[in-house]
Amino acid sequence: MRLYNTLTRGLAELPDPPGPIRMYFCGPTVYQRAHIGNARPFVLGMWLRDWLRFRGYTATLVHNITDVNDKIYDAAPGRSAELAAEATEWYLQDTGDLGLGMPDELPKATDAVPEIVDFIGKLVESGHAYPVEGDVYFRVAGDSGYGRLSGQRPDQVEEQEPNPLKEDPRDFALWKATKPGEDTSWDSPWGKGRPGWHIECSAMAEAAFGPSFEIHGGGLDLVFPHHENELAQSSALGHEFAHVWTHNGMLEFGGEKMSKSLGNDVSIRNVVDTWGREAVLLFFLGTHWRKPIPFSDEVLVQAQAQVDAFRNFFLDERPGDEEGQAILYDELIPILDDDFNTPEALAVFHAWRDREEWASLRWALGLFGLGSVAEIAEAPDEVVQLAERRREARSAKDFGEADRLRGEIDAAGWEVRDVAEDPGFRLVRK
Repeated sequence: MRLYNTLTRGLAELPDPPGPIRMYFCGPTVYQRAHIGNARPFVLGMWLRDWLRFRGYTATLVHNITDVNDKIYDAAPGRSAELAAEATEWYLQDTGDLGLGMPDELPKATDAVPEIVDFIGKLVESGHAYPVEGDVYFRVAGDSGYGRLSGQRPDQVEEQEPNPLKEDPRDFALWKATKPGEDTSWDSPWGKGRPGWHIECSAMAEAAFGPSFEIHGGGLDLVFPHHENELAQSSALGHEFAHVWTHNGMLEFGGEKMSKSLGNDVSIRNVVDTWGREAVLLFFLGTHWRKPIPFSDEVLVQAQAQVDAFRNFFLDERPGDEEGQAILYDELIPILDDDFNTPEALAVFHAWRDREEWASLRWALGLFGLGSVAEIAEAPDEVVQLAERRREARSAKDFGEADRLRGEIDAAGWEVRDVAEDPGFRLVRK
């Protein structure tokens, strides 16, 4: 299998199965309801892990939670720990509702502080970092390869964290002394404080996998400075760190088109509640992971239409249609093994629908968390009774009552469709 590697600017061959393939994907900073953009690396990581397992790999996904950070202190002065705990639960609920399961490990930065302090101590001892008035900074000038991941030239790097006491404006914080109003801190050899953002991920990744692992993932916005600094810190201690760096494209927002359905709330929670998890997953499936995705009502309407097309296909399934059918996963292997090309895979799914490959399509949709599209759910008795009453109202030409009953059915989470065959309607879960 091959994946594009940001570090080498080309496709990297993964080792042959069973691997292992150890993956660390950067998670959110938890200070509010997670943005729908945060869902893309989560979804990609889960899909990639499950595909690798299907291909015979021993694959492990670690997805961290950044629960100590400037953004959290700024959002909740005096109660940052409380907000971080609450927002962590929101994130787990919201990503859980995507129906993909969970990563193998979800480490929190606050639980890794001892490892972080030890990591920083080794950097100070080796001369790659230095303390100044309770802060500790990494010496960028000491890393001759700095910029190799992002393409930033060292002499063009702007100051990341202003402090006139730093040796070099490019140096970045590994440890930050406690400031007035900050309600959480830890002891360290340099005084009370808390970790910098970049060192958190280096320490958590290495705590999970050791100093060398296969894949580091995250959004394209993390290439610089976050991932560049992670690589610098770990390399300074002679660690190989990640062999392949994968960066998913960002979501592009369509302004007015988006606001018609969601307003300014583009959280995972609101998008899933508004459009449904299947439409969200198919929205991600339809664009290559390295490319940006336009996010608007129009694009989500298209995703929902594809979900409906697959669901309707299975509604028309006849008994025995899957008997003797092969699972045609051989058609997907060259597509997904070549840089995990999900839009081409989606095109295959539509072709299977056209060819009435029931078994293969059911299996393939399940791989991407869309197995529910192929499930024919039975409506509860009370909803069936509403549909019967609506049919009777239509027969009596009482269309006002029929519309009212359709509204009740809709509110119960079902859609009623008029059909020619008995009993004259079909109920479909929304």
